Amino acid sequence: MVDTSLSPAAVEGGILDEDRDHVTDGIRIDVEELSEKMLGSWPEQRRAARRLTARPEFHRIEGQSLEEYRDTVFGQLKLLVENGQVHRAFPKQLGGMEDHGGNIAGFEELVTADPSLQIKSGVQWGLFGAAVLHLGTREHHERFLPGIMSLETPGAFAMTEIGHGSDVASIATTATYDAETEEFVIHTPIRAAWKDYIGNAAVHGKAAAVFAQLITNGVNHGVHCFYVPIRDDDGFLPGVGGEDDGIKGGLNGIDNGRLHFTNVRIPRSNLLNRYGNVDADGTYSSPIASPGRRFFTMLGTLVQGRVSLDGAAVLASAVGLQIAITYASQRRQFNAASDVQEEVILDYQRHQRRLLPKLATTYAQTFAHDELLVKFDGVFSGKRDTDDDRQDLETLAAALKSLSTWHALDVLQEAREACGGAGFLAENRLTSLRADLDVYVTFEGDNNVLLQLVGKRLLGDYGKRFKDADATTLARFAAEQARGKVVNGTGLRSLAQTVADFGSTARSVGRLQDEQAQRELLTDRVESMIGTIAGRLRAASKLSKAEAAALFNQNQNELIEAAIAHAELLQWEAFTEALSTISDPATKKVLTWLRDLFGFGLVEKHLAWYLIHGRLSGQRAQSVTAYIDRLLARLRPHAVDLVDAFGYTQAHLRAPIASGIETERQEEAAAYLADLRASGNAPVDEKATKSTFDALNHPKKSRK
Repeated sequence: MVDTSLSPAAVEGGILDEDRDHVTDGIRIDVEELSEKMLGSWPEQRRAARRLTARPEFHRIEGQSLEEYRDTVFGQLKLLVENGQVHRAFPKQLGGMEDHGGNIAGFEELVTADPSLQIKSGVQWGLFGAAVLHLGTREHHERFLPGIMSLETPGAFAMTEIGHGSDVASIATTATYDAETEEFVIHTPIRAAWKDYIGNAAVHGKAAAVFAQLITNGVNHGVHCFYVPIRDDDGFLPGVGGEDDGIKGGLNGIDNGRLHFTNVRIPRSNLLNRYGNVDADGTYSSPIASPGRRFFTMLGTLVQGRVSLDGAAVLASAVGLQIAITYASQRRQFNAASDVQEEVILDYQRHQRRLLPKLATTYAQTFAHDELLVKFDGVFSGKRDTDDDRQDLETLAAALKSLSTWHALDVLQEAREACGGAGFLAENRLTSLRADLDVYVTFEGDNNVLLQLVGKRLLGDYGKRFKDADATTLARFAAEQARGKVVNGTGLRSLAQTVADFGSTARSVGRLQDEQAQRELLTDRVESMIGTIAGRLRAASKLSKAEAAALFNQNQNELIEAAIAHAELLQWEAFTEALSTISDPATKKVLTWLRDLFGFGLVEKHLAWYLIHGRLSGQRAQSVTAYIDRLLARLRPHAVDLVDAFGYTQAHLRAPIASGIETERQEEAAAYLADLRASGNAPVDEKATKSTFDALNHPKKSRK
């Protein structure tokens, strides 16, 4: 249980020393060092990608028709082939680099040029190509990958069906083996089995990685992947049909469509058989005996989609914040403290509240994503590729992708609103970025479904802690849990905190400011939530299948909330770890404030839980919000440096309101008004005229 009364940061006075002169203390971030840190573990690959995305020929052209837009993006894919960076992950013998982490790092950066370009290239090389690479064997690599890499064979990734999106195991497309001809027959038995929302399916795709139930000798061996030609220059091949999904809510540079198959025959060798093979006589074999484990292993090899979406969402958030905060540091509105100059809108506390906590979260997600990318590279390079490593990767990717994609939508919407009418103009990109990023929260796995998987993993890990425990150990744990409920639930811990903090907001803040206290608060919430849910589900093993499912459903929402809390903790830990690598003292100090803003923001967000469960006293809970306001004031002078450290130039932002044009307008207006006042020709304000009239005609009243 948390003991937030223990903290070396506790202070005796009413004001923290750090608060004094925080605006004029001369602290300045080393933007160059911080920018290097923000590039992560693959800085050169990111720089190379950014040089590419700064080129105008890769940028979105507003106002194109659907057909023109699709053609433009397809043409940009050809330019990517010429550049060669998209081949990083492929085998060296085929011209690749086998650089898995660097490949994803560079690929994510395409989102700044145009999310449609990023996703369409992801379909070609990150899904279609990756399916052949990771689910196929050397023979498939040599036969199919050269055409995929060169774009001679544009392809689709045909997994999702109209009837089954997240539940891949239940897809209805079949691949039935015919031993007489040594062919698989790909068939769509029902309308619900049509493949839908498939990138490259409507126009450009010539082949597809089709996921179907493999049936041989009357036995269904579950979902496998097949390389299926679907189109030539004249249109769909015999037995293949489809439709265009048409205009979507975003990503309209991608030709999403539907596919269906009527007894389409493909050679036996087109089964991507790394994890499951069918001999000529129809005998099935697999190196993984368990069908369930085999299925999740196959899907696990495709985790790079979630990894890259996490990174791309974080970068989109960075772009949105750099635009909005740059604009807010230049835009002026209302005369609050001066009769001659309006206030910079970023100086308003409410504007800081809208943007700076989101900036803190984006920093946390940047550092967490780099840790995910390192984990991904370790698994796919073979350096750290145990079953546990793969499970950790899948869990981490599901957790982080969910939070970062939701966060990106929140950031882009808030940034749009914070920029007023200018933010609504297409030229400033915020509306189109938000529209394009919208689908990130549901593709490569619906966020709520992914978080349920994370929650189940947490429950599994929780159960392992007590798998071999004896009765004494379990009894001791139960007693500790009960004591925790008594101490926290009755307010005894809260009372102790209130007594310790009595009369001093600074003392309350000082204790919560401590890094270990923040860690304990965040960790305790995760462990308590999982422990409570595990206790409720303990009886499930003794219930019928229907009763067990009902019991799980009753706890589903809390399980997902626990998974979110776990992901937030991971992000906080990543931010804290990153702090230890910063050498410049001033930069480290400002980043510590930013990390604290993230941590305090999480506590404030879940303050009801901490109060209900007795983890915080009322006094200390009030101090959380007070300290957040204090942190905002500390961070305000550094806000522009913090977004500049993302490293994006005007060629990447391409938003006029962030180009300096607002500063030029403000300077022009100030110069005009100054000249007008100096000339003596400025009209007199009506209020001033009325005040003068009253003073002359009602002197006694005026004096009163």
